[in-house]
Amino acid sequence: MVKRNQEIGLIGENQAVIYLEKLGYRIIQRNYRFSHGEIDVIAVKENILVFVEVKTRRNDNYGDIKYAIDPKKQKQIRKIAESFIFEFADKLTFEEIRFDSILVMYENNLHHIEHLENAF
Repeated sequence: MVKRNQEIGLIGENQAVIYLEKLGYRIIQRNYRFSHGEIDVIAVKENILVFVEVKTRRNDNYGDIKYAIDPKKQKQIRKIAESFIFEFADKLTFEEIRFDSILVMYENNLHHIEHLENAF
């Protein structure tokens, strides 16, 4: 089951990247790891550095996908983002930082994407 969930997660991340690129985002990095966590996608658009958490579900058995990123996860993502900025500050140009969520519902090989800018 875990492997199946990881596969679904990867499908969702791939769809999120395609979606972002179509909107003009430049993907800097995927799956940036620090300590015990990761940020799914890091992108830049119009001098905004965007950290994106992608959540993919096949159904809503575990509740509304919009609530899948709880305050503890948000705090973890912020800490990882700080690490990324510290590590790559000399290689990046941005004026603003934003935290987005991309929610992907994946059923019967169909994808529905919802992009929440400034999600947290």
